[in-house]
Amino acid sequence: MNTGPNTGKNRKKVLIVGRMPEAGIAVLKARDDVDYEILTDDRVPSLHPKLADANAVTLGATPFRQAELDAAPNMMVVARLGVGFDAVEIPALNKRKIPLMTTGIANSVSVAEHAMYMLLAAARLTRKSDRWVRTGAWAERLSDLPSDVAGKKVLVIGMGRIGSRTVKRCVAFEMETYVLDPNISKADIEKAGATKVTDLKAILPQVDYVSIHCPKAPETINMFNTETLGLMKPTAFLVNTARGGIVNEDALYEALSTGKLRGAGLDVLDREPPDPANKLFTLENVFFSPHMAGVTQEASDRMAVTAVENILSVFDGRTNAANVVNKEVLG
Repeated sequence: MNTGPNTGKNRKKVLIVGRMPEAGIAVLKARDDVDYEILTDDRVPSLHPKLADANAVTLGATPFRQAELDAAPNMMVVARLGVGFDAVEIPALNKRKIPLMTTGIANSVSVAEHAMYMLLAAARLTRKSDRWVRTGAWAERLSDLPSDVAGKKVLVIGMGRIGSRTVKRCVAFEMETYVLDPNISKADIEKAGATKVTDLKAILPQVDYVSIHCPKAPETINMFNTETLGLMKPTAFLVNTARGGIVNEDALYEALSTGKLRGAGLDVLDREPPDPANKLFTLENVFFSPHMAGVTQEASDRMAVTAVENILSVFDGRTNAANVVNKEVLG
């Protein structure tokens, strides 16, 4: 627990649930009117008693729902150390006009870089190439040639904070870039060097790569299923750094194992941590990362600083509206 020299009633307390990089702690230490406590045990039963006197909380993957809010009578702001908020019950926060704040663009570049890494690694048959070297199967290296990305067609689904940066990188790699996002204008997409499309099923047979950057929502769950995966070229690659559930894992396994799709890269899965018996793990033409696309050292520091600055903006009466998810509480 950090306690500064100011012991007046205006002091505020921040409960840090789980990890917090030192860059964020440093911002808190610079305030003499704010205390903080780090709760390393981020399970909900340990959380409730600590919420009693907290004015703000920073969350990693720990859920924050009505029960947690009931245990926090003095809560002023809930801050995610990231951009997702699936585990936070927004209607409960809205009842008490408590803002939920995320870290904005702090990890956008990192996720976009990871998406490009996965596109390139898939195209270059990285797992197979690595095996050829490690196992002495050098003679097999010409049996299955990798692919270029330059000159190929890529579909970027979602052109928000991350997708827009992915588009920029795809264009830089000389890819013919298409964007599916109903919320972005044709003019803005063309300004980025890409082409706007509106029909997923019409464009899928034409593209060589797909990179997913849309939110998980009722209209995007199972977006890639037996039907849509079946529309893709057998030489195509699919990358998902968005959310599990957008790609149907059973359908993806079927497509990858039967040669209907050449390869995939997944940073997200339906169940996390995954079931060790997941059928996808038996395939060499799919590779994984543990939901870490946006978690680099630099992104961690940026997210920590932004999360703390979000909290302080509320304490100081100047809430950073750009990072508020439930903007209806700001009225």
